[in-house]
Amino acid sequence: MDALVDPLAVAASAPADDPVMSSLIDGVEHQFATMFVNARHSIRSRAEAIHPELHPLGFKVLTILSRSGPRQQGALAEETEVDKAMMSRTIKQLEALGLVERSIDPNDGRALLVAMTTEARARFDATLANARRVLHDRLAEWEPGEVRRFTDLLAKLNDSGI
Repeated sequence: MDALVDPLAVAASAPADDPVMSSLIDGVEHQFATMFVNARHSIRSRAEAIHPELHPLGFKVLTILSRSGPRQQGALAEETEVDKAMMSRTIKQLEALGLVERSIDPNDGRALLVAMTTEARARFDATLANARRVLHDRLAEWEPGEVRRFTDLLAKLNDSGI
């Protein structure tokens, strides 16, 4: 079995004692922390716009359903990395809020499929359109070369396994 690899581990050849690089990386870490806090705030705001009682895990479930269509509860539990009991409670809450519907999976009569309701889809799509508009408005102030470079740097970072 392959050993687990820490995606945040620093390669042995990295100049750990370089004070300039250390300071620059500290700045990157600070900006990532700020971005993650802002992202969590954005998710909470989007969830609240869909329904005032929608929790972040429920929002994550809706995000998956919006991309993939109806899914089995077990698959949703795996994808969100929660146990099946937690997913069952989350689906029941989403159903009570009128955001999802459950039905028997026609391919496996023992399993339930979870799907977004029409109202949930409309609300989700509206929040997504607004989030995209905000990002577009912020990046539209940049020079095209800056946006291209930012995209390339994000791709490089993502490709590095972080």
